[in-house]
Amino acid sequence: MDVARTEVEPRKARTRAFKAGTAVRLGLIAVPVAFFAVFFAYPVSAIVARGLKVDGAWQFGRLTEVLGQSDIRHVLWFTTWQALASTALTLLIALPGAYVFARFDFPGKQVLRAVVTVPFVLPTVVVGTAFLALVGRGGLLDELWGVRLDTTVWAILLAHVFFNYAVVVRTVGGLWSQLDPRQEEAARMLGASPLKAWRQVTLPALGPAVAAAALMVFLFTFTSFGVVQILGGPTFSTLEVEIYRQTSEIFDLSTAAVLTIIQFVAVGAILAVHAWTVRRRESALRLVDASVTARRPRGAGQWALLAGVLAVIVVLLLLPLAVLVQRSLDAPDLGYYRALTSADGGVFLVPPIEAIGNSLQYAVVATLIAVLIGGLAAAALTRRDAGRFVRGFDALLMLPLGVSAVTVGFGFLIALDEPPLDLRSTWILVPLAQALVGVPFVVRTMLPVLRAVDQRLREAAAVLGASPWRVWREVDLPMVRRALLIAAGFAFAVSLGEFGATVFIARPDNPTLPVAVARLLGRAGELNYGQAMALSTVLMVVCAVALLVLERLRTDRTGEF
Repeated sequence: MDVARTEVEPRKARTRAFKAGTAVRLGLIAVPVAFFAVFFAYPVSAIVARGLKVDGAWQFGRLTEVLGQSDIRHVLWFTTWQALASTALTLLIALPGAYVFARFDFPGKQVLRAVVTVPFVLPTVVVGTAFLALVGRGGLLDELWGVRLDTTVWAILLAHVFFNYAVVVRTVGGLWSQLDPRQEEAARMLGASPLKAWRQVTLPALGPAVAAAALMVFLFTFTSFGVVQILGGPTFSTLEVEIYRQTSEIFDLSTAAVLTIIQFVAVGAILAVHAWTVRRRESALRLVDASVTARRPRGAGQWALLAGVLAVIVVLLLLPLAVLVQRSLDAPDLGYYRALTSADGGVFLVPPIEAIGNSLQYAVVATLIAVLIGGLAAAALTRRDAGRFVRGFDALLMLPLGVSAVTVGFGFLIALDEPPLDLRSTWILVPLAQALVGVPFVVRTMLPVLRAVDQRLREAAAVLGASPWRVWREVDLPMVRRALLIAAGFAFAVSLGEFGATVFIARPDNPTLPVAVARLLGRAGELNYGQAMALSTVLMVVCAVALLVLERLRTDRTGEF
């Protein structure tokens, strides 16, 4: 009797543990699934259906018809190869920066880290104009050396590196700074050269973070709009530019819907391959306090590396920003800034200066939503007992980065305009759209660190009687607190600079900073252009201050991990 009882009790315990794990997993994933179903899948499917349905019947023949056009095939080819080239160039230039910020300690590091992230949140139309002033006719390069790049693809590639430098530095550098350097040192003591030790020890550990950064860069450049629109002119066009042209200039919604489907399928395939490759390379890593891995450079080689990275930051990142500041100060007595306090120009229903408060409020709400949804999704994806559906959701979370923002914006207007989801006249619509773009950053930033936590620590806590919530609070949270703050900073920065979808749903009396800049740039006149530069400068300052505060909070409150 006692023997039978000893055999039955463990089975019951395992059954209860399995049921509890299943309930936790389903609870974690339910909210993100519902969020993406309502605010992404539903609006996008609504706009696609509007374009491909005629008198209630689907017109799938348009797919073959559109793909048969030579100009569309050229757009597809250019979109793909420029995204691959931009991703490779960004990794080549930014990975040394990720190492410097992860392993070196030098004066002004926190300020510089915040400055590096500023370009990522600038509206694309502003950066395109700044690069045009640098590399176009009458630009800095033209005046100094008679060199123009605005008619070549190099202007587009360099602008993409400008945008995405921070993605690699913060995503890869965040994990790199927590890797135990003693593992690489042990390999060198066993006879491995510095390059071999890095290639065989550090690089495999960084693999998931590098893959995540490369994926984000590729998706951003694959769907590039403002940069290509301004710097590409009539010669170069991406899918995003063509969707916008078909929608707003030619009014051919069916062709735009076909292009949206093509972009959706391509991005889905890329994400599926990424999820499979990253899953195969997962491993538990030995993570340490980031503050003990950073030290002052030693030797001429390390000082030269630091100098080289600083030179890249100055030339590639700070110079375009300096052009914006200089142009905002062209008017005497800060005339462009003074004009922001008045709505007399007729461009806005309210003074443009109010866009600052609107953007900050929207960004805070969007960050809270993105951290909640992304944090739950990352926790669910980390569980070893996650089912196939949960693992597949990993790739789906990245789709908002690869789907046309024009499509999402129009979809919000079409799908969310009647009960029970009549949100078109409410303020929450803007942060919801911004959070869609922020969630993938939260997931991709937290997931490598969560998956690097040794599963045995969670199992030991569970064996000692800790509930799933307590395991997360006392095991996972202390280790991922730093990644969580970095993810929140990314979400906040993305929300500040989001333009593609917001331009369609922001109310005229509550514009955001990017929308206000685009409206001013769209109107002729020196005053409007100067105000656009002034607002862009304000956006840079606001972002830099917010990111600097985040850096100090991260350093002060995550000393133990």
